[in-house]
Amino acid sequence: MSNHLKGQTSPYLLQHAENAVDWYPWSEQAFQKAKSEDKPVFLSIGYSTCHWCHVMAHESFEDTEIAMLLNQYFISIKVDKEERPDIDSIYMAVCQELTGSGGWPTSIFMTPEKKPFLQEPICQKPPGME
Repeated sequence: MSNHLKGQTSPYLLQHAENAVDWYPWSEQAFQKAKSEDKPVFLSIGYSTCHWCHVMAHESFEDTEIAMLLNQYFISIKVDKEERPDIDSIYMAVCQELTGSGGWPTSIFMTPEKKPFLQEPICQKPPGME
């Protein structure tokens, strides 16, 4: 199964071109799709020689159930930090501000207008439902 990363020049993006996740490169097309489908964006930033990026890819992005959820509820964008340090620096600063630390892979949830947001964990039970 190919996604929108096929044909990219980045070795990191090409490593994910056959994932079940319907990845897009950072592009206006991806943000327009998110807007038209009224979906948030899942942004994943990493690089080709990053050990933990490969671990996350294997344990998460190659998992068909996780891919199905990402494809259903998000527009997923993959960024190579080495090719796009401009994007990486912005969202690494966001990650550090939200969590107090940073590193790769970096995962950010954001609006189609590129505004990051923090959401409560999906598995958290509402008050009184313990």
